[in-house]
Amino acid sequence: MLRRELRLSLTDLSQRLASRRFPAPSRHESPAHPRAAVAVILARNPESVLLIRRAERADDPWSGDIGLPGGRPSTADADLLETAMRETTEEVGIELERRQYLGLLDQVSPRSPYAHLVVVQPYVFLLPDRPGLTLSEEVAEAFWVDLAELRDPAIQREMLIDLRGQQLTFPAYHLTHGVVWGLTERILTPLLALV
Repeated sequence: MLRRELRLSLTDLSQRLASRRFPAPSRHESPAHPRAAVAVILARNPESVLLIRRAERADDPWSGDIGLPGGRPSTADADLLETAMRETTEEVGIELERRQYLGLLDQVSPRSPYAHLVVVQPYVFLLPDRPGLTLSEEVAEAFWVDLAELRDPAIQREMLIDLRGQQLTFPAYHLTHGVVWGLTERILTPLLALV
């Protein structure tokens, strides 16, 4: 029964996001803060989302964190949608197509005053199956998480983080691969509310 409900939900998601397919922000815009784009890649069979663990790197403020494929725009990108597609190909070897694009979710940026300030635009894609992956050196691992697992209240718990001596609590998903929190949690939670 749950599988059938999720299958219907992905169809519903497609319809709901279709109304949010307004043009992707241009990389040429001059926002007050740096921009980035991520790809929220859903697979229909089985119903799941692709997550990555970023490689440990001194120059990466999200080093080692679980997140979504994506990054900053390059001069060759026409818009942030193209950025999300290019970064996905570079990081996990999936060549996304515009016809697989469903729509976008609300932009997010870090809430902590200590975090690197960037505005992240999530773009949602739907694939029929889970494709094979080829990881770049920027990605330590990539894995698919069933949407049913993300909906399980048992994995939805808070996480205590020490930021410069201050103890802060954040909502999180506690998965077998690690903890999803911060920007990625703030992207996945509204997505799950739509399906």
